[in-house]
Amino acid sequence: KIMVLGSGPNRIGQGIEFDYCCVHAALALREDGYETIMVNCNPETVSTDYDTSDRLYFEPLTLEDVLEVIENEKPIGVIVQYGGQTPLKLALDLEKAGATIIGTTPDAIDLAEDRERFQQALNKIGLLQPPNRTACDEVEALTLAEEIGYPMVVRPSYVLGGRAMEIVHDAEGLQTYFGEAVNVSNESPVLLDRFLNDAVEVDVDAICDGKDVVIGGIMQHIEQAGVHSGDSACSLPPYNLSVEV
Repeated sequence: KIMVLGSGPNRIGQGIEFDYCCVHAALALREDGYETIMVNCNPETVSTDYDTSDRLYFEPLTLEDVLEVIENEKPIGVIVQYGGQTPLKLALDLEKAGATIIGTTPDAIDLAEDRERFQQALNKIGLLQPPNRTACDEVEALTLAEEIGYPMVVRPSYVLGGRAMEIVHDAEGLQTYFGEAVNVSNESPVLLDRFLNDAVEVDVDAICDGKDVVIGGIMQHIEQAGVHSGDSACSLPPYNLSVEV
């Protein structure tokens, strides 16, 4: 038995495409001879169709509920990587509770979502990134903003979508953001990234087995960088990128 955690309720900043990833995961596991267990709580998704998996638990995607299903089913592993932000946030706590996470490890998930660790990884392999810092309070953020420079993209840590994300152009805008958008602490810091004006945004989809990398496609955004993915459109193949890029 292998358990797949779904996406949960649809919300801004978390796309429905993750549900289709969960469906493909369940079908691929079944082809390999595993009994599949799907845990999700959204009746509008394909993953909760009765024939997608061998067993379906229509339960909230909380730590307590998922652990109860694990205790009842005793799967050989749990896959969290396909369902988006909701199951990703459960990965570390599930591992601490003794669950076996298969696929992408909780540490690898944390490496991708913890911006300081991610920046260290980029620096190690020599890739460029816009100046960015992490702030735990408003005073620290204002000080770091002078170092980074405006405009900036400001957002809570461990958020990949658009929720509570804002472009600020000056110190007054940053103060307004702290007053209205988020509660900040050492456990919930805020990310400050230099916003690149007039940039060209490109999405690259690739898959790697740890050794070889295959690029599935390079998509160039039609609008300027900074427009949320829910309002953006892409061209495949890219329409005016240089060969060097």
